Amino acid sequence: MTTLSCRFCQSALTHTFCDLGMSPISNAFVDVADANTVERFYPLHALVCENCRLVQLGEYESADEIFDDNYAYFSSFSDSWLKHSEAYVELMMERFGLDESSLVVEVASNDGYLLQYFLARNVPVLGIEPTENTAKVAQEKGIESLVKFFGRQTAEELVAQGRRPNLLLGNNVLAHVPDINDFVGGMKIALAPEGVVTMEFPHLLNLIECRQFDTIYHEHFSYLSLLTVQKIFAHHGLTVFDVQELPTHGGSLRIYARHAEDDAKPVSENVTKLLDKELAAGLDKTDTYTSFQNVASQVRKDLVNFLMEQQAAGKSVVGYGAPAKGNTLLNYCGVRSDWLSYTVDRSPRKQNSLLPGVRIPVYAPEKICQTKPDYVLILPWNLQDEITEQLAEIRSWGGQFVVAIPELKVI
Repeated sequence: MTTLSCRFCQSALTHTFCDLGMSPISNAFVDVADANTVERFYPLHALVCENCRLVQLGEYESADEIFDDNYAYFSSFSDSWLKHSEAYVELMMERFGLDESSLVVEVASNDGYLLQYFLARNVPVLGIEPTENTAKVAQEKGIESLVKFFGRQTAEELVAQGRRPNLLLGNNVLAHVPDINDFVGGMKIALAPEGVVTMEFPHLLNLIECRQFDTIYHEHFSYLSLLTVQKIFAHHGLTVFDVQELPTHGGSLRIYARHAEDDAKPVSENVTKLLDKELAAGLDKTDTYTSFQNVASQVRKDLVNFLMEQQAAGKSVVGYGAPAKGNTLLNYCGVRSDWLSYTVDRSPRKQNSLLPGVRIPVYAPEKICQTKPDYVLILPWNLQDEITEQLAEIRSWGGQFVVAIPELKVI
């Protein structure tokens, strides 16, 4: 068996964090007409580097294949995410004095969900997005969008054009890049001398403490702590000078970085406090990582037992949402349409298709009120408040909501 190497420090990877078996690409939805075709499955086996503590998957499918022109995820279909994005824009403008003379560049800008708020405030923007179908939606909103991946080459092109951003941001992209050194190295090249980088990503500490193993999927090449991100950024001449803990995606970090030589932005005590918190939780110890497999096994057991009990009792269970994390959960647990007859999603791009691997059909949300199921399993558990509010009507027929993570709970 070939030993994988750490994508940051190149050390040999020998310790398992979580092995979820074989799984398809999480956003590779299947057309109904292709229901009988064969899918590709890849090892969903996360390992941890003993040297830098980066948790990571091997690159079994290239980023070009995963983030193609049929990419199914459009950021604007979550109301709470849009509110989060607009609040971010207001904060950045106030904190860093952004105006008509500034340039904001977002990496993985998707459908313009965030840059639209800067544009509305007359701040020049540029999106860099590798999936053409989402970038096209952003362009229709008047947001200039380059359809390409970001790295050192793209950064050098921006510098050659005199377009060095005052604010360079990326939300939920740092975990998605297979070559993290090229990506962070590109930020160092592109950033204006006194500019700021902000990156948001799910916090590995929350993944561990809140049993969020379903956020492991093939689009996520890395699972990040501040402990590790600080090392990666420092290696490339960038200093993390502030950090915020956010509730998004089940618990995320927003880091602020600047050029190492930019002494005008001192390192906040927030950085020290969060590093201390991670060390207290054992993120510097191998045993903390290798014991996580038992957590995933228990969640699987609880969900399967619940679904079997409902089937035996003649109760109907359907899903809400078709997120990547839901596809990890269902494939790992072996849940198919005999236990979960269908799921629904607000995104038309996902409707009238089949979930990858398990082949559960996806419909529009109206399907739930038509069939009146006994239980609705919320797959994007991070949006459960938003979803229970949208679907409050299910209580009129005695329907109940269920989440599987962090533990099986009927709401």
